[in-house]
Amino acid sequence: MRHRVKKKHFDRTKEQRKALLRSLARALILEERITTGEERAKALKSFIEKLISLAIKSLQTEDKIKKLHYRRKALSLLPDKPAVAKLFEDIAPRYENRTGGYVRIVKLPMPRKGDSAELAIIEFVEE
Repeated sequence: MRHRVKKKHFDRTKEQRKALLRSLARALILEERITTGEERAKALKSFIEKLISLAIKSLQTEDKIKKLHYRRKALSLLPDKPAVAKLFEDIAPRYENRTGGYVRIVKLPMPRKGDSAELAIIEFVEE
């Protein structure tokens, strides 16, 4: 039974799941559209939306210390500085007036050839 289980485990350890989500988030931020498995896209959606909300909070505050705190928090969640820089400087200003729903998942009609996994495109919503 799956009582009180909130997230997918992907048959991986906690560290491996964290690394998977971090690398998928980095790819999505840098490329702005990626094709991946449907379940991975669903797990990535909540992770990336929390990151974008963090970046938007940074834009809305005037306190320099809080801005630095939000950026360092994002750096602890993402693996590299260019992704964080693009998140805070390019992506977050696009969605400053939006309350949520920053990414969309589009299911692809054909499964992957090798293992018949359902594929999906995850991309940023155009403002």
